[in-house]
Amino acid sequence: MTATIDTHTLTTKPGRRGGRATRIRGTRPGIWTYASLGVVLAASLFPLYFSFLIGSGDSTTLRDPNKSWIPGANFVDNAISVISDPSVNFWPALWNSVWSSTLIAISVVVFSTLAGWAFAKLRFRGSGVLLAFVVATMAVPQQLGVVPLYILFSEVGWTGKVGAVIVPMLVTAFGVFWMTQYLRQAVPDELIEAARVDGASMIRTFWTVGVTAARPAAAMLFLFTFVTAWNNFFWPFIVLDRQNPTLPVALSLLQSNYFVDYSIVLAGVVLATLPLLLLFVVAGKQLVSGIMAGAVKG
Repeated sequence: MTATIDTHTLTTKPGRRGGRATRIRGTRPGIWTYASLGVVLAASLFPLYFSFLIGSGDSTTLRDPNKSWIPGANFVDNAISVISDPSVNFWPALWNSVWSSTLIAISVVVFSTLAGWAFAKLRFRGSGVLLAFVVATMAVPQQLGVVPLYILFSEVGWTGKVGAVIVPMLVTAFGVFWMTQYLRQAVPDELIEAARVDGASMIRTFWTVGVTAARPAAAMLFLFTFVTAWNNFFWPFIVLDRQNPTLPVALSLLQSNYFVDYSIVLAGVVLATLPLLLLFVVAGKQLVSGIMAGAVKG
């Protein structure tokens, strides 16, 4: 049997070491691809730009029918007003959000990786039923657990403390399902068998094989969990008080007055978004490189 090659799709050019490199035509994205990506990017950035636009104006900017789409010069003053507002407690709220979101994200990654490894690569009775039960819990609305959770934390004296926000989110069903599916596809059984033949224990095999293979998925899960915990408003609003809030709860106090100055409110929204943007800027390159490394087998 002979294979035919379409010469219209393949071209060759000299390689660096005298060989011939093959290039496939038609793989470069066209103008419509760039146009579609531009539309998606503009639609994604518009809410943030609109918040900055209103936050850089004054109290009449939002209601002005002839408002300019060029940002004003009051953003710094509005941001200072948010930070210095005694009812907001900006810096304690920021610290509560930072350390609680970080701890939640780390905990979810650790426990989800352990559970995902067990479900994906260990053989024990009832694993399929137990995994199905874990996945089914994602269909239960969070609102159904608010009353028993509040009663529980009230009895142990945790209401008003950030620990009441952290403990219910230490592990998530989505994280377990995510890591299970990834490890099931990314780690061949033969690799585990080879490690066991070489004398590695199950913990050693998990640390050297499972953790290494799980890094791209763990990075994605960390970022997703951090953003979810950072933006969580419903449960912290119920269990925390005004003296010890997270940042979303603290910023909601800007709307508690009779007159709401939306330039101040949206300036606070931009301030709350900046740490997330900084996180993606710092970790984005490592995240993409980790995903590409995990996508290449060889």
